Amino acid sequence: MSSKTKIVVLHLKELIYTGIFALLGILFIILLIIMFVPRGKEEHNAVETPSPSYVPGIYTTSLVLNNNAVDVEVTVDETNINDIRIVNLDEAVMTMFPLLEPSFDDLANQILKNQSLDNITYADDNKYTSMVLLNAIKTSLQKAAAPSPSASPSASPSNG
Repeated sequence: MSSKTKIVVLHLKELIYTGIFALLGILFIILLIIMFVPRGKEEHNAVETPSPSYVPGIYTTSLVLNNNAVDVEVTVDETNINDIRIVNLDEAVMTMFPLLEPSFDDLANQILKNQSLDNITYADDNKYTSMVLLNAIKTSLQKAAAPSPSASPSASPSNG
């Protein structure tokens, strides 16, 4: 048997670079898998079946400002607040209360984004205007609130 001895010369620097690039490649592939593999069905079902929070419709609350009625209108479906707007806004009211519209737009955008009245912020210079508008929106949402399913049967009086 004739065996030929083969001598392989490996440079340590090249081995280190190859190991680092192989490790980075493996980490990159794992990151891609984590990012693009769809989540399990359990999370998907939780998003699709939220409990109804509102009775769908348009609910209004009136504010009297300078002897003029201004209505705050809130449109909801079963689970979302779809739109919040001011109706019947007279030019005299806009002139007397110049912060009314900008304050309302800011509040409406925050509420529509968060779908909640929690953690609403407003500037100190329009604090009271924002509080009045927020109370009107809160009143409209209370009108839209769906009755809780457990409260309906127990709330009905028994004949007997």
